[in-house]
Amino acid sequence: MLDPEFSIRNDFPPVDYDQWRELAEAALKGVQFEKKLVTHTYEGLDQQPVYTRKDQIGEGAGSGLPGWPPFVRGASKLGSVRTGWDLRQEHSAPKPSAANEAILADLEGGVSSLLLVLDRATRAGFDADDDRATDLAGYGGLMAYHVDDLDRALADVQLSLIGMSFEAGAAFLPAAALLVSLWQRRQLSPTDVRGAMNADPLAVLAREGHLPVSLETALAQMSSLAKWISENYPRVTAVGVDTSPYHHAGATAAQDLAFAMATAVQYLRSMTGNGMSIDTAARQILFRISIGTHHFLSIAKLRAGRRLWARVVDACGGSADSGAMHVHARTSERVLTRHSPYMNLLRNTVGVFAAGIGGAEAITSLPFDYATGQTDNFSRRVARNTGLILQEESHLHRVIDPAGGSWFLENLTDQIANKAWGIFQEIERQGGMIPALESGWAAEQIDSAFALRAKDIATRKEGITGVSEFPNLDEERIEHPPLDMQDLRDSAAKRIESQRDEMLSISQLSTDVQSVAGAIELAAEGATLGQLADALGFHREATNITPLEIHRFAEPFEELRDAGDAWQAEHGQRPRVFLANMGPVAHFTARATYAKGFFEAGGFGVITNEGFQDADAAEKAFADCDAAIAVICSSDKLYPEFVPAVAPKLKAAGARTVVLAGKPGQNEEAWRAAGVDRFIFVSCNVLATLREMLEEEGVLTS
Repeated sequence: MLDPEFSIRNDFPPVDYDQWRELAEAALKGVQFEKKLVTHTYEGLDQQPVYTRKDQIGEGAGSGLPGWPPFVRGASKLGSVRTGWDLRQEHSAPKPSAANEAILADLEGGVSSLLLVLDRATRAGFDADDDRATDLAGYGGLMAYHVDDLDRALADVQLSLIGMSFEAGAAFLPAAALLVSLWQRRQLSPTDVRGAMNADPLAVLAREGHLPVSLETALAQMSSLAKWISENYPRVTAVGVDTSPYHHAGATAAQDLAFAMATAVQYLRSMTGNGMSIDTAARQILFRISIGTHHFLSIAKLRAGRRLWARVVDACGGSADSGAMHVHARTSERVLTRHSPYMNLLRNTVGVFAAGIGGAEAITSLPFDYATGQTDNFSRRVARNTGLILQEESHLHRVIDPAGGSWFLENLTDQIANKAWGIFQEIERQGGMIPALESGWAAEQIDSAFALRAKDIATRKEGITGVSEFPNLDEERIEHPPLDMQDLRDSAAKRIESQRDEMLSISQLSTDVQSVAGAIELAAEGATLGQLADALGFHREATNITPLEIHRFAEPFEELRDAGDAWQAEHGQRPRVFLANMGPVAHFTARATYAKGFFEAGGFGVITNEGFQDADAAEKAFADCDAAIAVICSSDKLYPEFVPAVAPKLKAAGARTVVLAGKPGQNEEAWRAAGVDRFIFVSCNVLATLREMLEEEGVLTS
C-alpha cells in the first residue's frame, strides 16, 4: 500500500555540505577542490560549485524588498510586471530619411523607445559643411545638424508615446536644444514627453581622449541643462553615466561600477554646486551599463550597482527614494564578432536575459551584424525581437527580481558591491574621477585587469565560438553596400546652406545661448548645431588625455582570419596545413579535431584524411598536398613509435614546419632532434603560435 503522503525524503535523505564535499573530493582523486571546482573571476572573486543556507547574506531578506532601499531588488515595487521592459532600439543611419524608415519599422515592430546616435561631426560640435568635419560627417551616426533634420528623421513618430534618447557626445547641450525645440514645434506638453539627453562629458573624454571645451565648461553646461530639464520636463533626464568606455576597454564588472559611482559623484557635485538639491540632482542621472555574456555576473552587477548608488546618495544626504538607480542596459560590443556573426544572436540573447533578470528598466539589444560597421532591416528586426520573445513568450518580466533569495546570486551581488566600493574609495582618495582619468590611473587599472583576460583569450581558455573555437572558414560573410560618404556630406551641406539663418550672428548667439532656454530658442529660430556649439565656446579651450584603448575580444583572431582570407583571394587558396593522422581512428581523432580547429582559427586551410598506418604513406600523401606545414596527430601511447619515424619523412618530403599535437613531456629533446619544430596543446598560446606561423608562410609581416 502506498504512503498517502509522498515525500522525497523517504528515498533521498538530506545530505549536508560537508558530506557532499567529502564525496566530491574523493571523486577528484587528488586534484585540489579549489583548482577544479571553484571558478575564479577576473574581479578576483571565487564562485563556489554549491551554495547553501550558510552562504545567505544577512538575516531574512538581506537585500531588502523590491522598490525599497537599498533597491538591490529593483527601483520600483512591481518591477516591469505591469509595463514590461522598455525596449530601446539604437539608430545611427546617417541620412535622416533612411533613419526615419528604420525607426518607423522598429516602432511598428514593438520597440518602445529610441536612442539616436549622432554622427562624429555632430558629437564634436561641427556642421557637415565645416572644413574641420571632412573626416567626421556621416561617420558613426545620424547627420542631424538642424531641427529640420531631426524633424525629418522623426517624421510620423508620435513623440508623446515613445521615449527619446540621444548619444550626442560633447555636443549634448546643442543636441538637447534641437530636440526640445522639436517638441515645442509639435506642441507637445512637457508632461507627456519622455527622454534622456545623456550628457556625460567624462565618458566622452575617456572614450575619445578629447573634449572641445574645458572640463569646467563641460560640467557647467551639463549642470545647467540638468537644472533646466528638472524644472521644465519632469519625465526627462539630462545626465547619463555610461560605463561603455571602461567596459569596452576591458574593465571588470567591479571596475565598471566603481567608475560609474565616481563619475556620478562628480556630476552630483557639479549639479548641487549649480543650485540643485541632492534629491533633484540624483533623479537627473540615468545609468547606462553594458552587459556581457557572463550572465550570472551581469545579473549580480546590476543588483550591486543599485546597492552602491543607494549608499552614495544616502552618504551625500539625499532622501531614500532619490537613491533608486535607474538603468539602461545595452548588450556589449566587446563580445560581438565580425566572423560567424550569427553567433551574436546567442550572445545578445544572454545579454538581454541578464539585463531583464537583473532589473534594468530600458534594454538595448545590438543587431548581430553591429561589428561589421553597418546594420540592415533584418538584423534590426532580430535585435528587437530578441527582447520581445523573452518578454512576450518567455514572460521573464512577470516575476519581480527572480534573482532574489538565490544564495549564489545574493552572495555574488554582495562580493561585487564590496569589491567595487573599495575601488571607488581609492578613486575618491585620488581626488575623484577626473584625476583618475587625467593621470592615467584608470587606464592602468583596466589594462592590468584585461591582461589576464587577454591571456585566456590567446590560450583559448576563454574561447570565442565561431572565431577561436569551431570556426567555419566556408561561412558566407555578411556584406553591406558601402555608403557614399561624399554624397552624404554634399547632401547635408546643401541642406545646411538652405537651413542656416545667417542673420543669427555669432555675437548674438554668444549672448543669447548662455542660458539653456536661450539655446532652445535659437535652435527654434533656425540656428544649426554647429552655430550653437561655436557660441558655447567649442574648440577654443580643449581638454585632452590619452583615450582608453578599446578591446573587442575576437579582434586578434579575426585579424589572422582576415589575413588568411586575403591570401586566398590573391593566391586562390588558403595557407595550408596537412594533418598526418597516424594509427587507428580512435587514436588520432581527438587530436586531429583539435589541430583542425586550432589552425582554422588562424585562417589556415586544413587537409585531413582517414589516417596512415606507416611513415611512408604519410610521406607520400604530404608530398602530393602542396602544403609546407605538417601536423602529426595520434595518441600518447603511439607517439614513441610514430614520431621518430614520421617526422624525418615529412621533413624529407618538403615540410618546412613539423608540428606535434600534444605535450611532449620528457620526449621533447628527442622529438625535436627527429624533426619536430613545434608542439601545440591545450593551454598553449594559440594566438602567438598562429601569428608566428602565418609570418613564416609570408601571409603576415612581422
